[in-house]
Amino acid sequence: MALTTTDFDTIAAISTPPGEGGISIVRISGDDAIKVADKLYRGKNLDKVASNTINYGHIIDPETGEEADEVMVSVMRAPHTYTKENLIEINCHGGIVATNKVLQLVLSNGARMAEPGEFTKRAFLNGRIDLSQSEAVMDLIEAKTDRSMKAAISQLDGNLSHLIKHLRKDILDVLAQVEVNIDYPEYDDVETMTSKLLREKAKDVHARIVQLLKTAKQGKILRDGLATSIIGRPNVGKSSLLNNLLHEDKAIVTDVPGTTRDVLEEYVNVRGVPLKLVDTAGIRKTTNKVEKIGVERSKKAIQSSDLVLLVLNASEELTDEDRELIKATSGKKRIIILNKTDLPLKLDIAQVNGLTNGDKVIQAAAIKDDGLKDLEEQIAKMFFEEGIENSQNDVMVTNARHIGLLNKAKQALEDVLKGLDDGMPVDLVQIDMTRCWDFLGEITGDSYQDELIDQLFSQFCLGK
Repeated sequence: MALTTTDFDTIAAISTPPGEGGISIVRISGDDAIKVADKLYRGKNLDKVASNTINYGHIIDPETGEEADEVMVSVMRAPHTYTKENLIEINCHGGIVATNKVLQLVLSNGARMAEPGEFTKRAFLNGRIDLSQSEAVMDLIEAKTDRSMKAAISQLDGNLSHLIKHLRKDILDVLAQVEVNIDYPEYDDVETMTSKLLREKAKDVHARIVQLLKTAKQGKILRDGLATSIIGRPNVGKSSLLNNLLHEDKAIVTDVPGTTRDVLEEYVNVRGVPLKLVDTAGIRKTTNKVEKIGVERSKKAIQSSDLVLLVLNASEELTDEDRELIKATSGKKRIIILNKTDLPLKLDIAQVNGLTNGDKVIQAAAIKDDGLKDLEEQIAKMFFEEGIENSQNDVMVTNARHIGLLNKAKQALEDVLKGLDDGMPVDLVQIDMTRCWDFLGEITGDSYQDELIDQLFSQFCLGK
């Protein structure tokens, strides 16, 4: 059951990023939010202004009478607010000193400092949004591409929640029917009828969960990004490739081998796919202590990557180091990039094709931005097999926690079917059906533990 606004004290936090800017917002939520703000505000009586209005005035220190800032104060009354509590947003002049001064006055006059994610936590506990929608708030904040933003908005709108709730309702209906059949048998073949009912529903829900899980791979990529390592021996153009994908000179580019000594990480949007690009140090045998550390980190980056971009120098013959890298990355999804094609070709492309077992080979001149469109298209096709433009389904699973719970629910249904096949009594089989119902409930927060809630919302930013 959702808690009411009177179950909570009044909290406050700065909801905008720290630093200089046009405005900063101090947010206050709770039963006494309007009362707290009115102690500091000089202007209209906030207790009497209409809800969903913004009001001009000043924030004054009630003890000294000193003016802290010229502000606009938004007043939103429960229950039609983000938290379903009385909510105040004080729009200050952007700046650390003014904003902190206003916040300290709020905290000194009846509010306490909010914990990370506590505003959204209250929205959940007060029943405005469910747990999956709460998690979508952070996904929306952290979205790295338009496509990942749309996936987060879809979840925030409740599309996933509605689907999960329909699944749980179907399971609950069949469980209720099973209980009736067991407690009030009217026919001799009640066991057979009940088993048939359980089997049909288990197969139906199982198929719908499997369909949902098919979106998990793409969804997780949209949410977390595709870990992509740019690998190659020194001076083959890895940093030039990174800079061109980023459209900025992030990595130092010289003709001196070993310039990149460490692993550089950046996010880039490739056809709606967020790539977590890792520009690694050139992998080669070296006696330089610092470069050697970089080489070891590069090798570790290969193992943790979803995709490897293996860069070879097309203006040189294939070296033993190139062959070792081809072998070292053979177990990963990869694209071979023959760079520096603007120079005279010396690399035997047929030899490369023979060593790479049919992996996609792209010719490019990264320093001139040639071949990168082909590379981006290949990445999109590789991870969105249906085509990137058609990959955005109405419901897409993006959260690792949700994926894990869906897999558990799927396994519970498979246990139901196996139990029926083995001739287990219906009252034992329905235990696994109930487990499936519980696992799905953990996604939306219909069933949860306090420790889970605390852990999830602690990952939110302060003021959200």
